Amino acid sequence: MSERIESSQTDEKELLGSSPPAAPYTGWQATLANYFKFADYKTNFKTEILAGITTFMTMGYILVVNPIILSNAIFLHKPNDLFSQLAVATVMAAAVGTFCMALFANYPFGLAPGMGTNAFFAFSVVLGLKIDWRLALSCVFVQGLVFIALTFTDVRRLLIKVIPTTLKHATAAGIGLFIAYIGLSGDVHKGGAGIIVANEVTKTAFGSLSQPNTLVALAGLLITSAFVVRRIKGALLWGIFATALLAWILGVAPWPQGVFAPPQIPKDILGQAFTGLTHLNASNFIDWLAVLFVFLFVDVFDTVGTLTGVGMRAGYIGPDGELPRANQALMADAIGTTVGPLFGTSSVTAYVESVAGVAEGGRTGFTALVVGILFVVALFFIPVFAAIPAFATTPTLIIVGTMMLGEVAEIRWGDLAEAIPAFLTIFMIPLTYSIAEGLSIGFISYPLIKSFQGKAHEVSLGTWVIAAIFVARFIFMTLRFHQ
Repeated sequence: MSERIESSQTDEKELLGSSPPAAPYTGWQATLANYFKFADYKTNFKTEILAGITTFMTMGYILVVNPIILSNAIFLHKPNDLFSQLAVATVMAAAVGTFCMALFANYPFGLAPGMGTNAFFAFSVVLGLKIDWRLALSCVFVQGLVFIALTFTDVRRLLIKVIPTTLKHATAAGIGLFIAYIGLSGDVHKGGAGIIVANEVTKTAFGSLSQPNTLVALAGLLITSAFVVRRIKGALLWGIFATALLAWILGVAPWPQGVFAPPQIPKDILGQAFTGLTHLNASNFIDWLAVLFVFLFVDVFDTVGTLTGVGMRAGYIGPDGELPRANQALMADAIGTTVGPLFGTSSVTAYVESVAGVAEGGRTGFTALVVGILFVVALFFIPVFAAIPAFATTPTLIIVGTMMLGEVAEIRWGDLAEAIPAFLTIFMIPLTYSIAEGLSIGFISYPLIKSFQGKAHEVSLGTWVIAAIFVARFIFMTLRFHQ
């Protein structure tokens, strides 16, 4: 029995991209390999490039999805009239943030405008509160400046350290379920897999096999699973290509309508965050401040949760609970968030899909450098990337979710004071569609249940403080946005 367990653990490590030793390099290759510490992480150019391509492919949907969402709120005369400019803004913001992560923090994390915050920006802030989109962009810009200040003061790094170990493992597992849920539940009418669909009676249900998207996604899952269990290098990436190609051949998704398209300079949205500040007045200041608080809170804990979850899975976080170079990683995120609204898009954050590249063996910032370069290249090839249907990434997201769920083995399930907060975190992240919300529930429940157990002394002061902030945030949100 123990031999089977050890064998299983060994197989999983291999699946997660246990890279071959770094090859000896000379010249400019040696310079790059030394800068990104290939020898320390036992990696090489081939592995890192493949990981970067995989990460880009799994998060590349943002090139189309973000402009679609923001087009509902950011426009001149009618919705969608700035789509091309928003697509370019999305690429530019993602590239800047990802390059900062690569060069300053040396982590394989891709950054881009965040899903969830872009919807909140468009539908709750601009359309719901009737705040001019330029003013809303100024709010995101100021939030980025606050991020930078918090990073300089070490506050955001300490947030990672005060997360209890059980919640770190739970966050990683919850993110695994979250990204699998993203892949499974995509709307077929918007290019999703539709394997899980909404149901009035049961809330959710299994989708219909009469839907071509669903059938091709399931076929892609089998193909990708075969690649993975056969340990084919680049299995996740090849799975995406194979699923997309199958969809094109069967006519389920249209072939690319072109290859090259020159990018359109976002002249109508570039720098409008500065213009938005001139729209701030006594009548809208309270709403502006409330929105700033919400953006700040969600982005801080989404990023902290993502870095913690993916960092745990990649083996960066040691027994001391510290993420090495945490401030550099958080500063990259802060710079991305500050620059994003200047280009004309919502806040930038680290993407959980980065774990797909980690699973392919990506361990250094060179993976992120490849992601950033591909974003720049995508500026000129948006028609090709736009043609890859969202459901083509479903198999990869499901398999990566499977790998990340392995973190539950590290949780002490025999101690219910540890298990209950962990379960709530795991459960709430996918069902609330928010890493921040799941972490909120875990943070609030953990110190309370430990106290009920008579072990309040095991809870750090920092954990109590963060729990209190989460409680205050829920109260504020209830009073401000649910009247």
